[in-house]
Amino acid sequence: MASLIAQTTSNSKIQLAATAVVSAAVAAGAVLSYQRLQKDERLSRLKQSIPDPQDNDPPALHKLTRHGPVPKPGKEDEHGQFLANRAKKGDFDDELILEQLARNRVFLGPDGLEKLRSAFVVVVGCGGVGSHAAAALARSGVSKIRLIDFDQVSLSSLNRHAVATLDDVGMPKVQCLHDRLMAITPWVRFDLHLAKFDGRTAPDLLGAWEAGGQKPDFVIDAIDNIDSKVELLKYCWDHGLPVISSMGAGTKSDPTRIMVGDIGTSTDDGLSRATRRRLKLLGITCGIPVVFSTEQMGEGKAALLPLAEEEFQKGSVGDLSSLADFRVRILPVLGTMPAVFGYTAANHVIMKITGYPIDYIPGKARDKMYDGILAFIQSSEEKIVRAAAGAPKDVSVGLKVPITTGDIAFLVEELYRGRSVVTGIPTKLVLVRWNKSAASPLVRIAGVAGETTEQKSTILKLSDLVCMTKDEATRHQKEIILGEKRPEDLYDASVIAKVESRRKEAETYEKYR
Repeated sequence: MASLIAQTTSNSKIQLAATAVVSAAVAAGAVLSYQRLQKDERLSRLKQSIPDPQDNDPPALHKLTRHGPVPKPGKEDEHGQFLANRAKKGDFDDELILEQLARNRVFLGPDGLEKLRSAFVVVVGCGGVGSHAAAALARSGVSKIRLIDFDQVSLSSLNRHAVATLDDVGMPKVQCLHDRLMAITPWVRFDLHLAKFDGRTAPDLLGAWEAGGQKPDFVIDAIDNIDSKVELLKYCWDHGLPVISSMGAGTKSDPTRIMVGDIGTSTDDGLSRATRRRLKLLGITCGIPVVFSTEQMGEGKAALLPLAEEEFQKGSVGDLSSLADFRVRILPVLGTMPAVFGYTAANHVIMKITGYPIDYIPGKARDKMYDGILAFIQSSEEKIVRAAAGAPKDVSVGLKVPITTGDIAFLVEELYRGRSVVTGIPTKLVLVRWNKSAASPLVRIAGVAGETTEQKSTILKLSDLVCMTKDEATRHQKEIILGEKRPEDLYDASVIAKVESRRKEAETYEKYR
């Protein structure tokens, strides 16, 4: 053993290798020690640069470069500083409030500002859109604001939230918004609800400020979940609550394309389209103002991103969302756009509450067209019932059709894009059955047969109807519905394929009627 050690230590190659290993270890240790010293020094300098919260005269964090003399504060500035110091001490009164709202008072007039100060507004959804809307309302003088949201501030929220900071990550959004706005407008009364809005919670969340007290003067819908959004708008519609709804700000980049219009005219984003479709099936075709963008999608622009494949391997996609039925896909959002949507919604509320005149670009009025289409369907169904074998002449008297103007608006505008499925012509449109019924669609509902008390209807689903021009529908009805031909005898394969695709889509919406 001793001879082996002696041979090893006398071998020059082994000695050289050992020397290299030792040298490398020493060098690595020196480098690591130097890096650690540098890190400690940087950390020490950073800590020293942070002012002590108890220090009344903290050091400046950044060097200030001055160009020219410092302007002398005017009397207005001095008075404002005096009032601000009072407010920070908790001593604020009407003089202070009116001073802070002086610009609004000049713009809206004393009466307009007083209406605003007496208002009660509900903001549902306190993320990118809702936080900016709530901040604008508080700064403008609204005295009672109810904030509703179930979520917490996340790190990714900071690119678009109005007031959240790093310290707020993990805090409920309603609490964050309240705490920050109280430092700006301490006279505003906030009512916080950490809750998810749905039809069951609507009476409480949209109820009076206090038991038997003031009802909401306006509701701002800043929800990004389609089911909750539709339930909110339906509740407001049914109960006569003024509401404005924000459509999708995701994937939008052009603030000049954002506008306020009726729900029946909003276009060009998935949330707007889905909301409009569902509301039309509930009979709401117009009468709800919405903030939406007319910006078109295009090559090179952001789009809704799907989940990565590995996320699907984790189990049910629905389990990946924060709450049941909430989206789990990645929505690209430019931080500036939700702010524009939120301020636009708040501006609408302020103008409406104060009675300030606003002139939005008018949208297309289609109610007369829908009424005409309903009359055409009624006439068509009566002809079909009378044509049934052995039907008495008066069988169609008092006949009802289970189709509403909301159904018509959905089919014509949403499903068929306002064009004939046969030729693509966008004028003189009607709806007509696609296939002949195997038997009479007549249903006797109540009353005594043949008497005026008898109630009669036809079996007619959304998927039974297709959109054509009136001339095309008249021919289709004569040759197919009342005749012996089949659709294949009149139309080519591309038209038939398009119709079948739209009819399948209509079937998926039947459950929302």
